[in-house]
Amino acid sequence: MRPRRLGEFVGQRHLLGPGKPLAASIAAGQLHSLILWGPPGTGKTTLARLIAQTSNAHFIALSAVMAGVKDIRAAVETARSIAAREGRPTLLFLDEVHRFNKAQQDTFLPYLEDGTLTFVGATTENPSFEVISALLSRARVYVLRPLSVEDLTALLRSALADSERGLGGQQLAAQDAALDTIAHAADGDARRALNMLELAAGLVEAAGGARVLTPAVAAEVASGTHRRFDKGGDQFYEQISALHKAVRGSDPDGALYWLCRMLDGGCDPLYIARRVARMAVEDIGLADPRAFALSLDAWQAYERMGTPEGELAIATAVVYLACAPKSNAVYVAMGEAMADVAEFGTLDVPLRLRNAPTRLMKNIGYGHGYRYAHDEPDAFAAGERYLPDDMPDRRYYRPVARGLELKIGEALARLRARPADKG
Repeated sequence: MRPRRLGEFVGQRHLLGPGKPLAASIAAGQLHSLILWGPPGTGKTTLARLIAQTSNAHFIALSAVMAGVKDIRAAVETARSIAAREGRPTLLFLDEVHRFNKAQQDTFLPYLEDGTLTFVGATTENPSFEVISALLSRARVYVLRPLSVEDLTALLRSALADSERGLGGQQLAAQDAALDTIAHAADGDARRALNMLELAAGLVEAAGGARVLTPAVAAEVASGTHRRFDKGGDQFYEQISALHKAVRGSDPDGALYWLCRMLDGGCDPLYIARRVARMAVEDIGLADPRAFALSLDAWQAYERMGTPEGELAIATAVVYLACAPKSNAVYVAMGEAMADVAEFGTLDVPLRLRNAPTRLMKNIGYGHGYRYAHDEPDAFAAGERYLPDDMPDRRYYRPVARGLELKIGEALARLRARPADKG
Protein backbone atom coordinates (compact mmCIF):
# COMPACT_ATOMS: atom_id res chain seq x y z
CA MET A 1 0.00 0.00 0.00
CA ARG A 2 3.00 2.35 -0.26
CA PRO A 3 1.81 5.46 -2.16
CA ARG A 4 2.90 5.50 -5.80
CA ARG A 5 2.31 9.22 -6.29
CA LEU A 6 2.00 12.27 -4.07
CA GLY A 7 -1.79 12.32 -4.37
CA GLU A 8 -1.97 8.97 -2.54
CA PHE A 9 0.14 10.16 0.37
CA VAL A 10 -1.82 10.20 3.64
CA GLY A 11 -1.25 12.85 6.29
CA GLN A 12 1.46 15.51 6.69
CA ARG A 13 -0.78 18.25 5.29
CA HIS A 14 1.34 20.82 7.13
CA LEU A 15 4.14 19.85 4.72
CA LEU A 16 2.33 18.65 1.62
CA GLY A 17 -0.84 20.72 1.58
CA PRO A 18 -1.57 23.29 -1.14
CA GLY A 19 0.97 26.09 -1.17
CA LYS A 20 3.41 24.41 1.23
CA PRO A 21 7.07 24.82 0.21
CA LEU A 22 7.94 21.11 0.32
CA ALA A 23 4.93 20.19 -1.80
CA ALA A 24 5.81 22.90 -4.30
CA SER A 25 9.45 21.80 -4.57
CA ILE A 26 8.43 18.15 -5.05
CA ALA A 27 5.90 19.06 -7.71
CA ALA A 28 8.53 21.14 -9.51
CA GLY A 29 11.09 18.34 -9.28
CA GLN A 30 13.52 20.57 -7.40
CA LEU A 31 15.92 18.43 -5.39
CA HIS A 32 17.44 19.65 -2.15
CA SER A 33 19.01 17.79 0.76
CA LEU A 34 16.71 17.32 3.72
CA ILE A 35 16.16 15.41 6.93
CA LEU A 36 12.76 13.90 7.70
CA TRP A 37 12.19 13.75 11.44
CA GLY A 38 9.19 11.91 12.79
CA PRO A 39 7.92 8.78 14.53
CA PRO A 40 7.70 5.40 12.79
CA GLY A 41 5.07 4.83 10.14
CA THR A 42 4.55 8.48 9.18
CA GLY A 43 5.87 8.22 5.62
CA LYS A 44 9.56 9.16 5.76
CA THR A 45 10.77 6.44 3.37
CA THR A 46 7.77 6.87 1.10
CA LEU A 47 8.29 10.61 0.87
CA ALA A 48 11.94 10.12 -0.05
CA ARG A 49 10.94 7.73 -2.85
CA LEU A 50 8.33 10.15 -4.16
CA ILE A 51 10.86 12.99 -4.18
CA ALA A 52 13.23 10.87 -6.27
CA GLN A 53 10.42 9.77 -8.57
CA THR A 54 9.10 13.25 -9.32
CA SER A 55 12.66 14.54 -9.81
CA ASN A 56 13.59 11.67 -12.15
CA ALA A 57 16.47 10.94 -9.78
CA HIS A 58 18.20 7.61 -9.28
CA PHE A 59 17.22 6.32 -5.83
CA ILE A 60 19.66 4.60 -3.50
CA ALA A 61 18.43 3.45 -0.09
CA LEU A 62 20.73 2.60 2.80
CA SER A 63 20.11 1.86 6.46
CA ALA A 64 22.50 3.31 9.00
CA VAL A 65 22.06 0.14 11.03
CA MET A 66 23.68 -1.97 8.31
CA ALA A 67 25.65 0.41 6.09
CA GLY A 68 29.10 1.90 6.58
CA VAL A 69 31.57 4.21 4.87
CA LYS A 70 32.22 1.56 2.21
CA ASP A 71 28.56 1.62 1.20
CA ILE A 72 28.56 5.40 0.98
CA ARG A 73 31.58 5.34 -1.33
CA ALA A 74 29.88 2.73 -3.49
CA ALA A 75 26.81 4.97 -3.70
CA VAL A 76 29.02 7.88 -4.76
CA GLU A 77 30.51 5.81 -7.58
CA THR A 78 27.04 4.76 -8.70
CA ALA A 79 25.88 8.40 -8.64
CA ARG A 80 28.81 9.50 -10.78
CA SER A 81 28.17 6.69 -13.25
CA ILE A 82 24.45 7.52 -13.51
CA ALA A 83 25.23 11.22 -14.02
CA ALA A 84 27.76 10.50 -16.77
CA ARG A 85 25.67 7.87 -18.56
CA GLU A 86 22.11 9.19 -18.14
CA GLY A 87 22.51 12.76 -16.97
CA ARG A 88 20.30 12.06 -13.96
CA PRO A 89 20.90 13.12 -10.36
CA THR A 90 21.08 10.60 -7.51
CA LEU A 91 19.13 10.79 -4.28
CA LEU A 92 20.74 8.89 -1.41
CA PHE A 93 18.25 7.97 1.29
CA LEU A 94 19.74 7.04 4.65
CA ASP A 95 17.27 5.56 7.09
CA GLU A 96 17.95 6.02 10.81
CA VAL A 97 20.66 8.58 10.11
CA HIS A 98 21.06 9.12 13.87
CA ARG A 99 22.73 5.70 14.06
CA PHE A 100 25.75 7.03 12.13
CA ASN A 101 28.55 8.44 14.26
CA LYS A 102 30.21 11.80 13.59
CA ALA A 103 32.91 10.38 11.34
CA GLN A 104 30.39 8.50 9.23
CA GLN A 105 28.18 11.56 8.88
CA ASP A 106 31.22 13.63 7.86
CA THR A 107 31.66 11.30 4.89
CA PHE A 108 28.61 12.81 3.17
CA LEU A 109 29.73 16.40 3.26
CA PRO A 110 32.08 16.62 0.22
CA TYR A 111 29.55 14.91 -2.02
CA LEU A 112 26.75 17.21 -0.94
CA GLU A 113 28.98 20.21 -1.58
CA ASP A 114 29.91 19.19 -5.13
CA GLY A 115 26.41 18.02 -6.05
CA THR A 116 27.27 14.37 -6.54
CA LEU A 117 24.48 13.37 -4.16
CA THR A 118 21.27 14.80 -2.86
CA PHE A 119 20.91 13.53 0.67
CA VAL A 120 17.65 12.60 2.41
CA GLY A 121 17.98 11.34 5.95
CA ALA A 122 15.23 9.83 8.09
CA THR A 123 15.27 9.79 11.87
CA THR A 124 12.99 9.24 14.83
CA GLU A 125 15.40 11.17 17.07
CA ASN A 126 15.80 14.91 17.49
CA PRO A 127 18.29 15.95 14.76
CA SER A 128 19.58 18.74 16.98
CA PHE A 129 21.14 16.09 19.20
CA GLU A 130 21.82 13.24 16.79
CA VAL A 131 23.00 14.89 13.55
CA ILE A 132 26.24 16.86 13.26
CA SER A 133 25.87 20.62 12.77
CA ALA A 134 27.77 20.58 9.45
CA LEU A 135 25.21 18.18 7.98
CA LEU A 136 22.29 20.05 9.54
CA SER A 137 23.47 23.28 7.91
CA ARG A 138 23.33 21.61 4.49
CA ALA A 139 19.97 19.90 4.86
CA ARG A 140 16.59 21.35 5.72
CA VAL A 141 14.74 19.58 8.52
CA TYR A 142 11.07 18.68 8.03
CA VAL A 143 9.04 17.40 10.99
CA LEU A 144 6.55 14.64 10.23
CA ARG A 145 3.68 14.22 12.65
CA PRO A 146 1.89 11.03 13.75
CA LEU A 147 -1.04 10.31 11.49
CA SER A 148 -4.43 11.28 12.83
CA VAL A 149 -7.13 8.70 13.52
CA GLU A 150 -9.00 10.08 10.51
CA ASP A 151 -5.95 9.63 8.28
CA LEU A 152 -5.38 6.10 9.50
CA THR A 153 -9.04 5.18 9.06
CA ALA A 154 -8.94 6.43 5.47
CA LEU A 155 -5.78 4.39 4.88
CA LEU A 156 -7.43 1.26 6.28
CA ARG A 157 -10.46 1.72 4.06
CA SER A 158 -8.21 2.09 1.03
CA ALA A 159 -6.44 -1.15 1.93
CA LEU A 160 -9.79 -2.94 2.25
CA ALA A 161 -10.92 -1.71 -1.15
CA ASP A 162 -7.67 -2.14 -3.11
CA SER A 163 -7.73 -5.56 -4.80
CA GLU A 164 -4.32 -5.06 -6.41
CA ARG A 165 -2.16 -4.16 -3.41
CA GLY A 166 -4.52 -4.48 -0.46
CA LEU A 167 -7.22 -6.81 0.82
CA GLY A 168 -9.87 -6.03 -1.76
CA GLY A 169 -9.80 -9.54 -3.13
CA GLN A 170 -10.80 -11.04 0.22
CA GLN A 171 -14.35 -9.59 0.18
CA LEU A 172 -13.83 -8.34 3.71
CA ALA A 173 -16.16 -5.75 5.25
CA ALA A 174 -15.31 -3.84 8.39
CA GLN A 175 -17.49 -2.12 10.95
CA ASP A 176 -16.66 1.52 11.60
CA ALA A 177 -15.95 0.83 15.27
CA ALA A 178 -13.45 -1.88 14.34
CA LEU A 179 -11.47 0.45 12.09
CA ASP A 180 -11.62 3.12 14.76
CA THR A 181 -10.16 0.68 17.30
CA ILE A 182 -7.26 -0.20 15.01
CA ALA A 183 -6.64 3.44 14.08
CA HIS A 184 -6.44 4.45 17.74
CA ALA A 185 -4.21 1.51 18.65
CA ALA A 186 -1.84 2.28 15.77
CA ASP A 187 -0.96 5.53 17.54
CA GLY A 188 -0.18 7.54 14.43
CA ASP A 189 1.78 4.74 12.71
CA ALA A 190 0.50 3.75 9.25
CA ARG A 191 2.68 0.65 9.12
CA ARG A 192 1.34 -0.56 12.45
CA ALA A 193 -2.23 0.12 11.35
CA LEU A 194 -1.85 -1.92 8.14
CA ASN A 195 -0.12 -4.75 9.99
CA MET A 196 -2.95 -4.94 12.50
CA LEU A 197 -5.54 -4.85 9.70
CA GLU A 198 -3.81 -7.73 7.94
CA LEU A 199 -3.64 -9.71 11.16
CA ALA A 200 -7.30 -8.98 11.91
CA ALA A 201 -8.28 -10.12 8.40
CA GLY A 202 -6.69 -13.48 9.12
CA LEU A 203 -8.79 -13.88 12.24
CA VAL A 204 -12.14 -13.04 10.68
CA GLU A 205 -14.35 -16.04 10.08
CA ALA A 206 -17.23 -16.12 7.65
CA ALA A 207 -20.64 -15.81 9.29
CA GLY A 208 -23.67 -16.38 7.09
CA GLY A 209 -21.53 -16.15 3.99
CA ALA A 210 -20.04 -12.77 4.88
CA ARG A 211 -16.69 -11.87 6.37
CA VAL A 212 -16.98 -8.88 8.68
CA LEU A 213 -14.25 -7.35 10.81
CA THR A 214 -15.91 -6.65 14.15
CA PRO A 215 -14.78 -4.47 17.07
CA ALA A 216 -14.11 -7.64 19.08
CA VAL A 217 -11.59 -8.92 16.55
CA ALA A 218 -10.03 -5.47 16.23
CA ALA A 219 -9.67 -5.22 20.00
CA GLU A 220 -7.97 -8.60 20.05
CA VAL A 221 -5.26 -7.58 17.58
CA ALA A 222 -4.92 -4.14 19.16
CA SER A 223 -4.32 -5.47 22.67
CA GLY A 224 -0.80 -5.05 23.96
CA THR A 225 0.13 -2.14 21.71
CA HIS A 226 2.31 0.53 23.27
CA ARG A 227 2.74 4.24 22.78
CA ARG A 228 5.73 5.31 20.79
CA PHE A 229 8.28 7.94 21.75
CA ASP A 230 11.49 8.95 20.09
CA LYS A 231 13.82 9.02 23.10
CA GLY A 232 13.77 5.39 24.06
CA GLY A 233 10.90 5.14 26.52
CA ASP A 234 12.24 5.43 30.06
CA GLN A 235 13.37 9.05 29.87
CA PHE A 236 10.09 10.11 28.34
CA TYR A 237 7.91 8.41 30.92
CA GLU A 238 10.05 9.74 33.76
CA GLN A 239 9.64 13.27 32.47
CA ILE A 240 5.90 13.08 31.85
CA SER A 241 5.55 11.64 35.35
CA ALA A 242 7.52 14.56 36.79
CA LEU A 243 5.35 17.05 34.88
CA HIS A 244 2.16 15.42 36.12
CA LYS A 245 3.35 15.32 39.71
CA ALA A 246 4.46 18.96 39.63
CA VAL A 247 1.00 20.00 38.42
CA ARG A 248 -0.65 17.82 41.07
CA GLY A 249 1.69 19.29 43.68
CA SER A 250 0.70 22.88 42.76
CA ASP A 251 4.23 23.84 41.68
CA PRO A 252 3.98 25.94 38.49
CA ASP A 253 7.75 26.39 38.30
CA GLY A 254 8.52 22.68 38.41
CA ALA A 255 5.71 21.99 35.94
CA LEU A 256 7.09 24.57 33.49
CA TYR A 257 10.61 23.16 33.78
CA TRP A 258 9.54 19.62 32.91
CA LEU A 259 7.29 20.87 30.12
CA CYS A 260 10.23 22.72 28.55
CA ARG A 261 12.53 19.71 29.03
CA MET A 262 10.12 17.54 27.07
CA LEU A 263 9.63 20.11 24.30
CA ASP A 264 13.39 20.59 24.02
CA GLY A 265 13.86 16.82 23.83
CA GLY A 266 11.58 16.53 20.83
CA CYS A 267 8.36 15.32 22.47
CA ASP A 268 5.25 15.79 20.34
CA PRO A 269 3.42 18.81 21.86
CA LEU A 270 0.08 17.24 20.92
CA TYR A 271 0.88 14.30 23.17
CA ILE A 272 1.73 16.67 26.01
CA ALA A 273 -1.55 18.54 25.41
CA ARG A 274 -3.48 15.27 25.71
CA ARG A 275 -1.77 14.45 28.97
CA VAL A 276 -2.42 17.97 30.30
CA ALA A 277 -6.13 17.45 29.63
CA ARG A 278 -5.89 14.19 31.57
CA MET A 279 -4.30 16.06 34.49
CA ALA A 280 -7.21 18.51 34.49
CA VAL A 281 -9.86 15.82 34.89
CA GLU A 282 -7.85 13.57 37.19
CA ASP A 283 -6.34 16.02 39.67
CA ILE A 284 -8.53 19.16 39.47
CA GLY A 285 -11.90 17.93 38.34
CA LEU A 286 -14.86 19.86 39.68
CA ALA A 287 -12.75 21.91 42.08
CA ASP A 288 -12.27 24.15 39.02
CA PRO A 289 -14.12 22.97 35.88
CA ARG A 290 -12.47 25.77 33.89
CA ALA A 291 -9.19 23.86 34.05
CA PHE A 292 -10.38 21.16 31.67
CA ALA A 293 -11.84 23.71 29.25
CA LEU A 294 -8.58 25.64 29.27
CA SER A 295 -6.56 22.48 28.61
CA LEU A 296 -8.78 21.64 25.63
CA ASP A 297 -8.39 25.20 24.33
CA ALA A 298 -4.60 24.87 24.58
CA TRP A 299 -4.73 21.54 22.74
CA GLN A 300 -6.76 23.11 19.94
CA ALA A 301 -4.52 26.18 19.88
CA TYR A 302 -1.48 24.04 19.13
CA GLU A 303 -3.33 22.16 16.39
CA ARG A 304 -4.23 25.47 14.75
CA MET A 305 -1.09 27.55 15.35
CA GLY A 306 1.74 25.07 15.82
CA THR A 307 5.08 26.22 17.22
CA PRO A 308 5.78 28.46 19.13
CA GLU A 309 2.35 30.00 19.77
CA GLY A 310 0.69 26.68 20.43
CA GLU A 311 3.42 25.63 22.85
CA LEU A 312 2.83 28.85 24.80
CA ALA A 313 -0.87 27.96 25.01
CA ILE A 314 0.05 24.56 26.47
CA ALA A 315 2.39 26.27 28.94
CA THR A 316 -0.44 28.61 29.98
CA ALA A 317 -2.69 25.62 30.66
CA VAL A 318 0.05 23.86 32.65
CA VAL A 319 0.59 26.91 34.89
CA TYR A 320 -3.15 27.36 35.40
CA LEU A 321 -3.59 23.70 36.34
CA ALA A 322 -0.68 23.86 38.77
CA CYS A 323 -2.21 26.89 40.51
CA ALA A 324 -5.81 25.62 40.52
CA PRO A 325 -7.45 23.97 43.56
CA LYS A 326 -7.06 20.20 43.45
CA SER A 327 -9.59 17.39 43.65
CA ASN A 328 -9.46 13.76 42.56
CA ALA A 329 -12.95 13.09 43.94
CA VAL A 330 -14.47 12.20 40.56
CA TYR A 331 -11.44 10.08 39.64
CA VAL A 332 -11.74 8.11 42.88
CA ALA A 333 -15.53 7.89 42.60
CA MET A 334 -15.38 6.44 39.11
CA GLY A 335 -12.84 3.85 40.20
CA GLU A 336 -15.08 2.73 43.06
CA ALA A 337 -18.15 2.63 40.82
CA MET A 338 -16.30 0.54 38.23
CA ALA A 339 -15.25 -1.86 40.98
CA ASP A 340 -18.89 -2.26 42.03
CA VAL A 341 -19.97 -2.84 38.43
CA ALA A 342 -17.47 -5.68 38.24
CA GLU A 343 -18.45 -7.10 41.65
CA PHE A 344 -22.25 -7.02 41.40
CA GLY A 345 -22.63 -8.02 37.77
CA THR A 346 -25.66 -7.22 35.61
CA LEU A 347 -28.19 -5.99 38.14
CA ASP A 348 -31.63 -5.08 36.83
CA VAL A 349 -32.66 -1.46 36.44
CA PRO A 350 -35.49 -0.88 38.95
CA LEU A 351 -38.89 -0.76 37.23
CA ARG A 352 -39.58 2.76 38.50
CA LEU A 353 -36.47 4.04 36.69
CA ARG A 354 -37.32 2.44 33.35
CA ASN A 355 -38.86 4.46 30.56
CA ALA A 356 -42.35 3.36 29.46
CA PRO A 357 -42.99 4.52 25.88
CA THR A 358 -45.67 1.83 25.19
CA ARG A 359 -48.88 0.79 26.93
CA LEU A 360 -47.58 -2.74 27.45
CA MET A 361 -44.54 -1.46 29.28
CA LYS A 362 -46.74 0.72 31.49
CA ASN A 363 -49.03 -2.21 32.23
CA ILE A 364 -46.17 -4.36 33.47
CA GLY A 365 -44.93 -1.65 35.81
CA TYR A 366 -42.30 0.26 33.86
CA GLY A 367 -42.00 3.75 35.34
CA HIS A 368 -44.54 3.03 38.10
CA GLY A 369 -43.70 4.95 41.25
CA TYR A 370 -41.12 7.20 39.60
CA ARG A 371 -40.92 10.64 41.18
CA TYR A 372 -40.26 13.38 38.63
CA ALA A 373 -37.61 15.50 40.32
CA HIS A 374 -38.84 18.79 38.80
CA ASP A 375 -42.18 18.32 40.53
CA GLU A 376 -40.49 18.02 43.93
CA PRO A 377 -39.38 20.86 46.23
CA ASP A 378 -36.03 22.24 45.02
CA ALA A 379 -36.22 19.71 42.14
CA PHE A 380 -35.06 16.98 44.53
CA ALA A 381 -37.00 13.81 45.27
CA ALA A 382 -35.87 13.32 48.86
CA GLY A 383 -35.46 9.68 49.75
CA GLU A 384 -35.58 8.41 46.15
CA ARG A 385 -32.98 5.76 45.32
CA TYR A 386 -31.30 5.45 41.93
CA LEU A 387 -29.02 2.45 42.43
CA PRO A 388 -30.18 -1.11 41.67
CA ASP A 389 -32.47 -2.49 44.37
CA ASP A 390 -30.13 -5.43 45.06
CA MET A 391 -27.15 -3.20 45.72
CA PRO A 392 -26.18 -1.57 49.01
CA ASP A 393 -26.18 2.21 49.29
CA ARG A 394 -23.06 3.91 48.02
CA ARG A 395 -21.45 7.36 48.24
CA TYR A 396 -18.87 7.28 45.48
CA TYR A 397 -18.56 11.01 44.98
CA ARG A 398 -17.18 12.78 48.01
CA PRO A 399 -16.42 16.42 47.13
CA VAL A 400 -13.32 17.93 48.66
CA ALA A 401 -13.47 21.16 50.67
CA ARG A 402 -11.61 23.14 48.00
CA GLY A 403 -12.62 25.33 45.08
CA LEU A 404 -16.06 24.86 43.55
CA GLU A 405 -16.36 21.41 45.14
CA LEU A 406 -16.64 23.10 48.52
CA LYS A 407 -19.98 24.56 47.41
CA ILE A 408 -21.00 21.37 45.62
CA GLY A 409 -20.40 19.40 48.81
CA GLU A 410 -22.43 21.83 50.89
CA ALA A 411 -25.34 21.70 48.41
CA LEU A 412 -25.34 17.89 48.38
CA ALA A 413 -25.24 17.78 52.17
CA ARG A 414 -28.30 20.05 52.41
CA LEU A 415 -30.26 17.93 49.95
CA ARG A 416 -29.31 14.64 51.58
CA ALA A 417 -30.31 15.96 55.00
CA ARG A 418 -33.91 16.40 53.93
CA PRO A 419 -36.26 13.76 55.37
CA ALA A 420 -37.65 11.31 52.86
CA ASP A 421 -41.27 12.02 53.83
CA LYS A 422 -40.99 15.55 52.43
CA GLY A 423 -40.75 14.19 48.89
